Amino acid sequence: MAVPQVVIVGRPNVGKSSLFNWLAGMRLAVVDDVAGVTRDRVTHLISDGDRFFELIDTGGIGIDDVDNLTREIENQITTALEIADLVLLVVDTRDGLTPLDEEVARRLRYVDKPIICVANKADDAKLDPQADEFYRLGRGKLIRVSAHQNRNRRELLDLIQQRLPPESQHDEKPPETTMKVAMVGRRNVGKSTLVNSLARGERMIVSEVPGTTRDSVDVRFELDDQIFTAIDTPGLRRTKAVKTNVEFYSTRRAQRSIRRADVVLMFFAGNDPISKVDKQLCKYISENYKPCIFVVNKWDLMVGRMPTDRWVRYLRESFQTMWHVPIAFITAQTGKNVKAMMNHAQMLFKQSRDRVSTGQLNRLVGAALERHEPPIFRGRRPKIYYATQVGSQPPTIVLICNYPQAFSPTYRRYLLGVFRDQLRFGEVPIKLYLHARSRDDTRDEIVSSPSSEVDSTPT
Repeated sequence: MAVPQVVIVGRPNVGKSSLFNWLAGMRLAVVDDVAGVTRDRVTHLISDGDRFFELIDTGGIGIDDVDNLTREIENQITTALEIADLVLLVVDTRDGLTPLDEEVARRLRYVDKPIICVANKADDAKLDPQADEFYRLGRGKLIRVSAHQNRNRRELLDLIQQRLPPESQHDEKPPETTMKVAMVGRRNVGKSTLVNSLARGERMIVSEVPGTTRDSVDVRFELDDQIFTAIDTPGLRRTKAVKTNVEFYSTRRAQRSIRRADVVLMFFAGNDPISKVDKQLCKYISENYKPCIFVVNKWDLMVGRMPTDRWVRYLRESFQTMWHVPIAFITAQTGKNVKAMMNHAQMLFKQSRDRVSTGQLNRLVGAALERHEPPIFRGRRPKIYYATQVGSQPPTIVLICNYPQAFSPTYRRYLLGVFRDQLRFGEVPIKLYLHARSRDDTRDEIVSSPSSEVDSTPT
């Protein structure tokens, strides 16, 4: 099960970022009296007791951005609500109920997720009665807090714990299909042709006219007695070329399809060079930690003109942060290599759901430290006390340490390389968090062992 997502929403200037920093225990989001400071989603892993969850701060709903980024801010909020497991609706106790609060509450009526109404800025118990009017919103349990005065933090965390999905929830409702596969890429690269090939019929309209598919379409198909869902998505264009509402919403739906897919097939046409749109799509896939296969389609047109290893080098040089992604050369129209590609997609899906015991992780981290210690940082030797996997899809690993900032990006990449090389996560994205040890945690640091489990230094 993936790490639960707790999303903070509300109108501007109700203290969302202050609440985010307060729950995180550190200043991460920018706090300012000027409305609209927060634009992008800001995420932080919270450890509370034996549960982990990701806290997500968002921009103010209803803000008219001075830099004409209102649509982009709204996109970020919509995305956060779509992936949320729990929503914190933040309101301002001192200002009282405003029309914009009511507008935010109306928007949340269409969100089928647990909601907690957080009345912030209740700095003193004398202000608590002022928060009663927020019951009129009818949106979730009401709790009065003050991020500024550190009031009722424990009560809010307990309420969040109660509303989080059960850790065993993924075992209670097995998926209807074995795996959801999203087909993404530029226009006219053969995505719909592959869907028709898998479905063994003309399920999608196929045309030489770019942009024929304008919506994300789910198509169920059977392969080796298993049911799968293929998600055909609209071909994307450069952002500057998106001129109509149809194209804008097509792009939004394609992005949503990536988020809800188990595996993403990123299409390239073998007879076309890699474009800026391809790079934007791969960046989005990477940011959402989705297992991915680079699919070079129409390879029949390139036989005798370009060796496969040349395209492999081309892809690796173009997407250096995605060196773990496997590559498939297919011809969707004839079905050549499609079965092998789908088998590989199932392997990626299995990797993304795999779990590793804490003991195995700790032994592996100890071996990695033995082979390559983290460098001294500001006169201090960074220590790792223990490692644990807290989620899957994507595999999410937390290293409890003394000083997270001391571990450089280079050393984090080294650890990720070790995990890919030694665990069953070799071809899928891994989320890695370094978390400071709490004061009441007395576990000793991992002791490196001469009997190293690290066979070779990952590249």
